[in-house]
Amino acid sequence: MRALLVAREGAVVAQTAARNELRALIVSAPPELRERLEGLPPTARLQACARLRRGRDRERAALALALRSLARRVLALREEADELEAELELRVRSLAPRLLARRGVGPISAAVLLVSWSQPGRLRSEAAFARLGGVAPIPASSGKIVRHRLDRGGDRRLNRALHTIVVGLRRIDPETKRYIARRVAEGKSEREAVRCLKRYLARSLFRQLEAMRKT
Repeated sequence: MRALLVAREGAVVAQTAARNELRALIVSAPPELRERLEGLPPTARLQACARLRRGRDRERAALALALRSLARRVLALREEADELEAELELRVRSLAPRLLARRGVGPISAAVLLVSWSQPGRLRSEAAFARLGGVAPIPASSGKIVRHRLDRGGDRRLNRALHTIVVGLRRIDPETKRYIARRVAEGKSEREAVRCLKRYLARSLFRQLEAMRKT
């Protein structure tokens, strides 16, 4: 599962780079071609670029070849990333179906959680799991103001997974929205409320992971 995550992340990073290069070439393309391509939806734009013909003009031929090459690269990398994600989802469903069924937890986040947690006993407590994920609070008080901030260390892939889950929950989960609103009403900033939520999430997920292997 770790190998699949590494391969997928590489495909996604390469896809983003190719997409940015394609966008830069379209912006600098001749007006007629630029306007035609920019007026298309993202997927249709990729497909149109992938079908471009070189033509007789040498400069246009070079641009068409570059656009076609980049578009085909993006499409191939997207297919590769989707294939790897599908395989990850199959493995997560086999190992931890309840984790994947949890609201806000997608196949990539679930796979990262499983890989970081690894096995019962690897981490001595939920506090250690939170520290590993970079969501353990660190004192950052100043004068009479008592506050904490998030740890910037730890496993950054796990940290991104926790962040992705929280972002999703803030959008779709009424209970999460109420929690943040309540914390803000108590005097915390929204950022501090989200920090508390990430810490709570890490505790809850760790307990679920530990219970999963005991059943």
